[in-house]
Amino acid sequence: MHSFNPEETVTTITNFISSYVQQSGTKGVIIGLSGGIDSTVSAYLSVKALGKENVLGILIPEKELTPPEDILDATEVAHLLNIDFSVVEISEIINLFFHSIPEGDKTNRLATGNLKARIRMCTLYYYANLMNRLVVGTGNRTEILLGYFTKYGDGGVDIEPLGNLFKTQVKQVAHYLEVPHQIIEKPPSAGLWAGQTDEKDLGLSYEIIDNILFTLLDKGKTAEYAAEQFGIDKGMIIDLMDRIDKNQHKRHVAPIP
Repeated sequence: MHSFNPEETVTTITNFISSYVQQSGTKGVIIGLSGGIDSTVSAYLSVKALGKENVLGILIPEKELTPPEDILDATEVAHLLNIDFSVVEISEIINLFFHSIPEGDKTNRLATGNLKARIRMCTLYYYANLMNRLVVGTGNRTEILLGYFTKYGDGGVDIEPLGNLFKTQVKQVAHYLEVPHQIIEKPPSAGLWAGQTDEKDLGLSYEIIDNILFTLLDKGKTAEYAAEQFGIDKGMIIDLMDRIDKNQHKRHVAPIP
């Protein structure tokens, strides 16, 4: 991938956050803290842009599923940044939903996982409405391109500060910002079911995916070229491109006639 300057990137993103919040007439931002690298970097950049008093972190764990180390890491981030934070445990909300929906099926992993992401979105927007603040998204360019997020869940946000950065570039920014090492090295996971990791879902490492996407989209090379360059089956690369096309609906406003 091309040379990348974390310092310039941090300046660009913090300017974007501060000017957008100022133009919106709101009083700061709300951010969901998961203990993962994307939410942590987003929180660091938000504090840099707006000051700690204008950033509220919300931890939204699920009892018995959210790993304790994620809660500890998210709490550590809030303490390091010296921001206020609240914890909203969502197991009871999920259970009430299934209690209320006659056709509710907890065994449907996709529907249940998306439900959890949407409950978290509702939680963040409730705080945003209470406090007249914006919701900061934590999605990166890799996830957005591949549609690796829940529509109206973690994709339901006001701004996406990391939206132009590949996952591997977010990691470089994290090193530059001196994010705690264990957060940088933790296997990325949406935490929607036990044992879930991003790279297991996607079938390739983020490093390989980012190099492929950069080669195809930014350099304009062919799938054949990328397959040869990275020693990967051409079919896997075509699958990635199909995924981008298939998930276009997630990146656009709902169509109207």
